[in-house]
Amino acid sequence: MAMAASRVASQHNTADLESSRLRRSPPPPHQAQPRPPLPARSEDQDEDEDEEGAMTGGAAASQAYGEAWYWDERYRKEAGPFDWYQKYPALAPLLRLYVQPHHRLLLVGCGNSVFGENMVDDGYQDVVNIDISSVVIEQMKKKYHDKPHLKYMKMDVKNMSDFESGSFEAVIDKGTLDSIMCGQNSQENATKMLEEVNRILKENGVYMLVT
Repeated sequence: MAMAASRVASQHNTADLESSRLRRSPPPPHQAQPRPPLPARSEDQDEDEDEEGAMTGGAAASQAYGEAWYWDERYRKEAGPFDWYQKYPALAPLLRLYVQPHHRLLLVGCGNSVFGENMVDDGYQDVVNIDISSVVIEQMKKKYHDKPHLKYMKMDVKNMSDFESGSFEAVIDKGTLDSIMCGQNSQENATKMLEEVNRILKENGVYMLVT
């Protein structure tokens, strides 16, 4: 009886030891499941990210967005045209709701955009473009010298005294107010710009801000 009890106890202890070993053994390594392939990127997605990167090119660059020298240097390096945020075909249906082809229009901070060219090609007869950069204005004057309905002038949006009050039926702004808000004295400069926009617009004129 004693020997049988001893064997049972020995077997019980051995089972406990094996159970303990099983409990303490590390779990099997996790088998990582393969990730599904990323969806294909569209050209529009790439263009949107390029635009965002261009506008948010770091704190040092953004602080200079209100300075003529920054844009002069930039347009000396940039060869091709560039449209901030939205191109004309995307905005044309909205624009036609408020602006007629015979209306006088002002594009502020035009840069080397083809927006004004697209408007003239679409039937608008008097499209004025201004920019703080003398470099890009000279480039655009040469490019569009044969388009009398498309005019280019170097001008600061905070002081548009070359224009009489109530000169335009519409002002279109694609990113110019944004660039001013990135720079120094942003609130003061933005106020000056908007006061000037309000001054040069005719009664019931339209200010289209794309931001």
